[in-house]
Amino acid sequence: MDDRVKNLDTPEKCKIFAKNALTVGREDLVKQAKERAIELKAEAYGAETSAEREAIKAVYAYEEVLSVNNGKKTRASRTWPMIQKYGIINAVERAVNRKAETKGYTVLLEMGLEAYAFEAVILRYPELFSENAVGISQQRMSEWKSI
Repeated sequence: MDDRVKNLDTPEKCKIFAKNALTVGREDLVKQAKERAIELKAEAYGAETSAEREAIKAVYAYEEVLSVNNGKKTRASRTWPMIQKYGIINAVERAVNRKAETKGYTVLLEMGLEAYAFEAVILRYPELFSENAVGISQQRMSEWKSI
């Protein structure tokens, strides 16, 4: 990560930096600034484990995708209540165990944020999830790699 991006200390500064980087055609810095903003938001959330932090980063990345698609700030309005009700890890498990895949992956891929898919988080921490969730995640990730 570029040192200028590492030194950004608020999501708002990251957004300004990304906008300026886009103006001068530095897509690499735009991506880094978006990732840094996601990281800062996740740190502020207060997740206790690295798996929880990565899952929260995934939610914030998804919100970034929704916001870009909608042209305005958009919250993951179904995901946050599920996290509040079931906890972070259980909410991820429930989201991935749905019959329909989580809908944000293709757009996450287009934005270079595919590592933030819930399925990717599950595969990095398989010991925290059911065999079923791991299996679904493996299948989806292998299908997505062919996109």
